[in-house]
Amino acid sequence: MVNNKAFFSSAGLAGIFLALIVSVIVITMLPGLRIDLTEDRLYTITDGTKNILSNLEKPIELRFFYSEGATENQPQIRAYGRRVQELLEEITFASGGNLTLNVIDPEPFSEEEDLATQFGIRAVPVSQGGESIYFGLVASQVVDETNFNPLATPAGEALPLIRPDQEQFLEYEFMKLITSVDSPERAVIGLITELDIDGGFNPATGQATSPWFVMEMIRQLYDVRRVDISASSIDEDIDILMIVHPQDLSNQMSYAIDQHIMRGGQAVVFLDPNADSLVTRSPQGALIPAGMGSDLEELLSAWGVNYQDDKVLTDNQLALRVRMSQAERPMPHLGMVGASRENLNQEDIITSRLETINLASAGALSQVADATTTFEPLIRSSTDAMLVDAALVENMTDPSILFDEFQPQGESYVLAARITGEISSAFPDGRPQREGATELNDQEDAEDVQASSDIEDNAPSSDNPAGLTSDVAKAPEEELAEIHLARTQSPINLILFADTDVLTDRLWVQVAQFLGQRIPQPFANNGDLLINSLDNLSGGSDLVSIRSRGTYSRPFTRVIALQREADDRLRTEETDLLDRLSETEAALAELNQDEDGNPLGQLTPEIQVEIDRFNGEMLDTRRRLRDVQFQLTEDIDQLGATLKAINTGLVPIVLTIIALLAHYTRLRRRRSRSAL
Repeated sequence: MVNNKAFFSSAGLAGIFLALIVSVIVITMLPGLRIDLTEDRLYTITDGTKNILSNLEKPIELRFFYSEGATENQPQIRAYGRRVQELLEEITFASGGNLTLNVIDPEPFSEEEDLATQFGIRAVPVSQGGESIYFGLVASQVVDETNFNPLATPAGEALPLIRPDQEQFLEYEFMKLITSVDSPERAVIGLITELDIDGGFNPATGQATSPWFVMEMIRQLYDVRRVDISASSIDEDIDILMIVHPQDLSNQMSYAIDQHIMRGGQAVVFLDPNADSLVTRSPQGALIPAGMGSDLEELLSAWGVNYQDDKVLTDNQLALRVRMSQAERPMPHLGMVGASRENLNQEDIITSRLETINLASAGALSQVADATTTFEPLIRSSTDAMLVDAALVENMTDPSILFDEFQPQGESYVLAARITGEISSAFPDGRPQREGATELNDQEDAEDVQASSDIEDNAPSSDNPAGLTSDVAKAPEEELAEIHLARTQSPINLILFADTDVLTDRLWVQVAQFLGQRIPQPFANNGDLLINSLDNLSGGSDLVSIRSRGTYSRPFTRVIALQREADDRLRTEETDLLDRLSETEAALAELNQDEDGNPLGQLTPEIQVEIDRFNGEMLDTRRRLRDVQFQLTEDIDQLGATLKAINTGLVPIVLTIIALLAHYTRLRRRRSRSAL
């Protein structure tokens, strides 16, 4: 019996030792082996990242500037720096040699510090009076050493500070940096609108109006082209369509937009049931609304989106306080909404970093019941909201009228959304017939005699061998050669807003003039919202598909629950103590006065007894508070001891038992085989 125990012990230890050796050999021979057991797949890069890396046209060098030596006494920063470096190494490994990674520690007064400064990376202090650190990333194309110029300014795209609060979006930020280096050409934005977004003329004042400031921002970053709203096609080199307040679009333009989306083009669309920017004032000061609503009914239906162009959102909780005239006091306007972080999608890169978005007379978006697309809300209203008729706010001068009609529905409405997925064309039969073509055919039928007399003009010829007189023969050559796409070639990615006033200056920025320059003073993040949207779409579908990486720090929920329970008990004890203290003080004050309310000159025995009783209660209550605090610490310590015992003792024991059982099973099988 003793020999069997010794045998099993030796066999178990030998099995564990052999498993460790095999594990080391496997890891050494298969460096590409990856097993990610985290809940949010924190260490698994997305398919979009892999596609971008595999399609890189030129080798790219990554320089990770990280002051490792200066963070010796900063364990949290060191842990974060290690995770960032591991992610960069994982991306570099997945590139198949298209990326190289250099980790640089820019020590003070070194050449590495000078290089970081040249790339625009600055040291930031991590504590008051402490040493500053570098924590940035630079991506640049690999320089040909034969044409290297050491005096030239280094070229590359930089991420000056890798912020810890944006850790879940680091994969997206890194790949956006790499994409911008691989394709440095500016994206082309096709602008479709009839609003005076680029400036216009105000008939009331007789003066020209300035462009909306968002257009100045866009033109600094992108190549913006105006698309003729009466055109029948959209140039294929346009990357992103920016459609602002579409009204009465022709079938030809709607078809052109549809086919742009079908062939993989991106789009950001601003709809509005009540565009305040279209309101003008008469010389007498009266409001003159005209054509306030916009819609893309056929296209929205194909995209799986429902939008009511005659309903305006009102929100009591998010209502902005506005001044209708200089003589009036600011008052809440239910139709003007200020969305804060709680109303913005913190899981989407477009809205995750924003603080405030202001909107006016916005509409609401929702998903069609049988939609094939994914509907992801970006901006939501509060639940203290309702939809009202747009006619009610068209020419309203007194916002208090909205309170008379307001009845909250207890529903949160979507003001902006991202639409992704695969769709079918809104025009399944191909390009629609041109407007006026039917009338033209009727006119030709009524003039049969003239058509007969001109039969010779329609005789076969080299240019028209069949003698055709149909619209097909008269159509332009590019329409004859076009290919109709009935399904998307790749998943679509659209960003829809139910408001156009979000782009106007009055809702987010004050523009001052200084020495002929327009100086912006933003008070909301509306401009950042648009730039983030275009920036996200310009990266292509692969970049857009990169998800957030979840949360690396996992809170001890049981410990938090214990602390919350103890806090509640402490708060109850403290409240009781303060109540008794107030009652005792009032009783002492009453005992210390005579019948006329005058203070007594000396303490009476009754007052001394009350003071002694109060002191006793104080000591007893403090003892109970200490007991509660001690119990909290004891519960947490016990939980920690239990977890430590599980990690240090139970897990090895379980693994050992499994190894012994496996060995015992193999031994029985061998004996069974030998017996046969």
